[in-house]
Amino acid sequence: MVQDLYILMITAAVVSILFKFLKQPVVLGYIVAGVLVGPYLFGKTLVNPDNVKQWGDIGVLFVLFCIGLEFRLKNLISSGKVAAIGALTIIAGMMLFGYGVGVDANFDMVNSLFLAGMLCMSSTTIVMKAIDEAGWSKERFVKGATSILIVEDVVAVVLMVLLSSIAIRHQFEGAELASKILDLAITLVAWFICGILIIPTLIRKVKKHLNDETLIILALGLCLGMVLTAEEAGFSSALGAFVMGSILAETVESHRIEKLMTPLKNVFAAIFFISVGMLINPATLASYWYSILWVSLVIIIGMILFGTLGCWWGGQTMRDAMLTSFSFVQIGEFSFIIASLGTSLGVLNPVVYPIIVASSVVTTFLTPYIMKAAVPCYTFLYRHAPESLRAKIDRREQQVAEAESATSSGNTKSFGEKVRHAVRHTFITKHLVDLFIKNMSAHDEKAE
Repeated sequence: MVQDLYILMITAAVVSILFKFLKQPVVLGYIVAGVLVGPYLFGKTLVNPDNVKQWGDIGVLFVLFCIGLEFRLKNLISSGKVAAIGALTIIAGMMLFGYGVGVDANFDMVNSLFLAGMLCMSSTTIVMKAIDEAGWSKERFVKGATSILIVEDVVAVVLMVLLSSIAIRHQFEGAELASKILDLAITLVAWFICGILIIPTLIRKVKKHLNDETLIILALGLCLGMVLTAEEAGFSSALGAFVMGSILAETVESHRIEKLMTPLKNVFAAIFFISVGMLINPATLASYWYSILWVSLVIIIGMILFGTLGCWWGGQTMRDAMLTSFSFVQIGEFSFIIASLGTSLGVLNPVVYPIIVASSVVTTFLTPYIMKAAVPCYTFLYRHAPESLRAKIDRREQQVAEAESATSSGNTKSFGEKVRHAVRHTFITKHLVDLFIKNMSAHDEKAE
């Protein structure tokens, strides 16, 4: 295991330094490092793939946990319109495109539906890493983009239930799907209330006892606990990590936790991208190059088209909508999960999995370059658009700017803040929290 880590770190360091020298995104260097240490290029793997996969899965959790630390629950609620309309437009449009690709390839209905499911989800990890490397973390569109990605992750859980039902019974089980949606809604509400009432209060209560070491251990313990809770409830572990990050973002120590987590996140995120690169088989790329190219084009064009339309309809400015959609031009973790689900159920055509993996790598590789084209494409569109469309774009820009000004000046309360205020002042919950704090204080006095 130590040898595996040594090979991974040295290879990733050398290749990433080379890519930095060439002024290329470091994520691409990690993927190339994965190809170099993987089992396909030299006929044998230099590391244990199982170990790398496990470390990579941990990396996804830490990355999403840190994303959650930067993204508060009230922001998710305040971005509700953009998140809902944007995510549903992307998912519906990309599933339609994906199903069409499956039919064009003479797949049966089940395989076409699975292919559609694989093409409709962008990778939260890759998108946020690419945004960070591009220096766009503070851009206005990031809040809406993150909200859309989280809604996609939630919808992916429901989608997997639907695909499993169709694969096993070859029919749609509405009752099972409704039950899963209800479970998810109840779970998210419980997590939300927990984030508002319990954990921030506890952190504030024990703040004086939290040095850096204790704080990072506590944060990681809470993160992994929520991951296990999410898995036990039948949901994505990645969703659990993000939610706990969002909960801790409501605490007084959020920025300190984020700072402490950054080095750990960077190490394991690098291993995740290396694990993606290890899946690349150059021979597969050569054998199915046309299908890979076709699927990659569908992903890129579809995500830009439906992402821009969905974000615009959801209330973003045209510039922000295009920045968001140009960031979504890849597929990632959930695509692999859905592909593995179809394989385990014995319904997925063996050709589909390598094509999806290769298309994911190709689109991931192209993502930073496509993102750089977002602003020039917006400028071109604005300059050549009809006068009526330019007027709409200008009007939307003014509306969003006015809304931001009103919010920052404190003249309005977001819907999320109103919900938080209502929950905090509910008679029962208020007295439960007061009683809990009183007991904690009594315990501290005895201990002293």
